Amino acid sequence: MKMRRILSLDGGGIRGLVGCIWLSGIEDALARAGKPGLVKHVDLIAGSSTGALMACGLAVGLSPAQLADWYRKERHVIFPGMAGRLWSRAGRLFTQGVSAPRYDAKGLEKVLRKVFGTTTLGEAKLPLLITSYDTIARVPVVFKSFKPEHADLPMWEVCRASSAAPTYFPAHGMVVEGRKRALIDGGVVANNPTACAIAEALRKDQRVDNAHDLRVVSVGTGERNRPIDLKSAREWGALEWATPIIDVLFDGNTDSVDYIARHIVGDGYFRLQSQLTPGLDDLDDVSDTNIAALEAMATRYLLQPATRSLLGRIAEQL
Repeated sequence: MKMRRILSLDGGGIRGLVGCIWLSGIEDALARAGKPGLVKHVDLIAGSSTGALMACGLAVGLSPAQLADWYRKERHVIFPGMAGRLWSRAGRLFTQGVSAPRYDAKGLEKVLRKVFGTTTLGEAKLPLLITSYDTIARVPVVFKSFKPEHADLPMWEVCRASSAAPTYFPAHGMVVEGRKRALIDGGVVANNPTACAIAEALRKDQRVDNAHDLRVVSVGTGERNRPIDLKSAREWGALEWATPIIDVLFDGNTDSVDYIARHIVGDGYFRLQSQLTPGLDDLDDVSDTNIAALEAMATRYLLQPATRSLLGRIAEQL
């Protein structure tokens, strides 16, 4: 199995919609070049968090446009409004305390079960690499559809584990490789899973000898630029940092992986990413206003001359 062409999908909560729109842009560019079908031109898809949902969706035959519709239709089930959250928190008060996660994940699990059903990771139509983190053993867990020990794992559970963002969703319990795991969002170790995918492609049994032989397309979900001023960064304690630190950690490892990949792969590395305006960067803002703004931002990015040129190069190289 030669993993020369890699598609890597970032995390970002509801901003996965942005990634889906950009994937549609790649698919359109391929079609213009006479290469229809995005997944036909990829040897490995890597995903973290919401990127795991997109990766698995592509691997079971959903198109980027269908995935975008999925985010639009199911967003309120995954991220319930204030009334639903308050009712859920009241029910969890005695079992999880006052600092319980914002969502109970029942909606997320319902949606994942509906999309993936009984499909196992090994039934993916192309190789998948999905990231998560085990809080018991304190080690990253990298799910691989082509690894025999992971083949029978339910795909919906792998997605649930990879998208369990701390403070937003509770950890997901699974038995993986004979060990009980408490799994949280893959974004804590690799919100941009590109480096994990490159490492996998360069394994001796993959027959890719040089990183410069790779073609890597890394798709973001929008880059935060909301500042945290010096006074806040100096004075905040555990309570104030609780949620912002998750965003900072996700952003930091996303940008560092981008830097590493550019230097390792060189001209064969392509990154789709754009800065978000303040107010569009929340992981769980599913309001009509925010969704419309995210879609408008994603579409504007695709229409920029620099992006159109980038898409043309991607279509040529895949």
